[in-house]
Amino acid sequence: MPGYGVQNPDEGTGLLPWSWAEERLRSSHDYWLASTWPDGRPHVMPVWGLWIDGALWFCSSLGSRKARNLLRDGRCVVATDDPLEPVVVDGVATQVTEPAALAAMLDAMNAKYETTYGLAFLDPAVNATFRIQPQWAVGLIERDFTGSPTRWRIDTR
Repeated sequence: MPGYGVQNPDEGTGLLPWSWAEERLRSSHDYWLASTWPDGRPHVMPVWGLWIDGALWFCSSLGSRKARNLLRDGRCVVATDDPLEPVVVDGVATQVTEPAALAAMLDAMNAKYETTYGLAFLDPAVNATFRIQPQWAVGLIERDFTGSPTRWRIDTR
């Protein structure tokens, strides 16, 4: 990475395994979601989320700016909440409405956040549930900034 003084892959910590990134994606309490307004301006908001089967899931009111942005253009970026060992995911959000998928997501959300929401919480008439399929991701360890940066391309075929 010219200009950053990043070392070769055989120096420093070296390239990080995808399992390292997935652990941080699973354990992050909050995630920073970036979407775009209709005029192209960036919009960033924190969300609760879940890393399930290689994708990030979250829900939001249909009237929220982030939901309206993603329903118009699903391209987005999500970052974990730890600035010392961040993982940043670039992907595409799609709305999920299948009852079985919503029930599974709700079970995982109740377990992670120690909540007791019922299925009505994810009612597609009121709230949008999104699944963000990553296209690529970046992660690094701050204490080894020049030796650890790693970028992953995610095959979505």
